[in-house]
Amino acid sequence: MKTNLEITAEPMPRDLAFLGESLTAFNDADVGASGRKPIAVFVRDEHGVIVAGISGYTAWGWLYVQWLWVDERLRGRRTAAGMLDAAEREAIARGCHGAWIDTFNPIAEKVYRRQGYEPFGSLPDFPIGRSRIFLQKKLQP
Repeated sequence: MKTNLEITAEPMPRDLAFLGESLTAFNDADVGASGRKPIAVFVRDEHGVIVAGISGYTAWGWLYVQWLWVDERLRGRRTAAGMLDAAEREAIARGCHGAWIDTFNPIAEKVYRRQGYEPFGSLPDFPIGRSRIFLQKKLQP
């Protein structure tokens, strides 16, 4: 088989979809279906504007929080804690036994630790001068 190596900063959506579908099929055959399902939690103001939110997914019995953002005006009010609680309850309802999240922000790390998340790894200098911290939590039904 002749091949051609291609590098791009602008991959075509159909190529990314093909890659994702191919890896999913491989993983499903290897370890069983992931049951991957998106999850999002939003906080909106009185005008319906998003002022905080979580985005991630559940798969293989785990909740992964990919993005968590809180508007500056709401920080320090336990908004992140409330959203994490809601996401974790939904994950438990979906049959999840664990959750994980990562951050390179020391303040966010403290928030996650207060929520019961414990570090399980780090990636130094990601970005330079910081460490990306990976945290996990056991979920109890």
